[in-house]
Amino acid sequence: MEAAGPVSTGGKFVVVGGGIAGVTCAEQLAIQFPSEDILLVTASPVIKAVTNFKQVSKVLEEFDVEEQPKTMLENRFPNIKIIESGVKELKSKEHEFQKQLTKAKRIMIIGNGGIALELVYEIEGCEVIWAIKDKAIGNTFFDAGAAEFLTSKLTAEKPEGRIAHKRTRYTTEGKKKETQTTAGIGSMGSALGPDWHEGLNLKGTKEFSHKIHIETMCEVKKIFLQEEFRISKKKSSPFPRDHSNQSVTTDNEVWPVYVELTNEKIYGCDFIVSATGVTPNTEPFLCGNNFALGEDGGLKVDAYMHTSLSDVYAAGDICTASWQPSPVWQQMRLWTQARQMGWYAAKCMAAASLGESIDMDFSFELFAHVTKFFNYKVVLLGKYNAQGLGSDHELMLRCTKGQEYVKVVMQHGRMMGAVLIGETDLEETFENLILNQTDLSSYGEDLLDPNIDLEDYFD
Repeated sequence: MEAAGPVSTGGKFVVVGGGIAGVTCAEQLAIQFPSEDILLVTASPVIKAVTNFKQVSKVLEEFDVEEQPKTMLENRFPNIKIIESGVKELKSKEHEFQKQLTKAKRIMIIGNGGIALELVYEIEGCEVIWAIKDKAIGNTFFDAGAAEFLTSKLTAEKPEGRIAHKRTRYTTEGKKKETQTTAGIGSMGSALGPDWHEGLNLKGTKEFSHKIHIETMCEVKKIFLQEEFRISKKKSSPFPRDHSNQSVTTDNEVWPVYVELTNEKIYGCDFIVSATGVTPNTEPFLCGNNFALGEDGGLKVDAYMHTSLSDVYAAGDICTASWQPSPVWQQMRLWTQARQMGWYAAKCMAAASLGESIDMDFSFELFAHVTKFFNYKVVLLGKYNAQGLGSDHELMLRCTKGQEYVKVVMQHGRMMGAVLIGETDLEETFENLILNQTDLSSYGEDLLDPNIDLEDYFD
């Protein structure tokens, strides 16, 4: 393993990446091999650590992701040696998101995944134009019904007084410039993690909560800087208001940047946030190596997280799961899977090193993810959007506006997936019903009857 800088080093186990998968893998290897040095190569002076881990059920797990200085990891595990290589150059203060937002009157958010959903809800006092390529918000996670349930929350005022975050947060801002290397400038970083916006004051200049306009089924066609837009002689649209103000067709405000969408609309804004998901950062590893790649560009891994090259394992965003999956599991580049894959990769590496056999981890039996969107608890289980089931399935719904949204995916009388939004207390029962493939034909519509306590039926 050669670092991006002048240092060349090696060891029995070398882990590349300071994100959740890499750190979890290094921690597990450090526990399994206390007398071995575990080398962790990271492009940042901070690493992502899993904290407040809680096993909610057999498969569902909750945790926070905390940025910590690398010294905290080295103190906890004396046999982990961290090599900081490929650090990005820090952007100047005026280019940081939080500081930009305090001066912003309008921003545009591009993307429809988890980060975009959280950002749209968290930002206050600023006009937000949200451009998505799908018909409805949160297409990765929700069907149109769930999207409609959540969209109503965007127009409501947010509750006052959120609890302050008590954990210490670390940032690369303020770190003395002379202690940083310039190796790997422009290299990618690790994913943000589930509570990336905690502690940030995401407020614009205006004294209102939400003002959001969604442009659906469109993508970015072209971006103009202020002078380019002036020369183009194009006209930009104003922020869409209520129906009484439809006579205004041109925005007379001068903006720093303009975005032309594929639906021909043009909006000016203070800045653009691109929240279009993660890309497997395979580039540093491909030169001179004959890796088998998945269709999504990730390194193909087998059921033991092993790539096509001897002694090279991959986990998290960089890998593409290429084993025959369980009928109710699918890969998604989420922090929960990054932790599971990192932990399991370490177990597989240890087993191979010791010449032992290992069974596939139970977490790959059922897709399970718990998060929070628009201040609702959101649980996704199995084939929650009927992924890969074709037309041979049926949906059952229960919805109480502003309170809960429950959807189950049924096939041949068996539950294959579920979406639970709100405090439903159904996640553990539904998890068991999906895992056990219980025949529920006889229950019919009663399965979601709120007057029936399912836990009593299936204890």
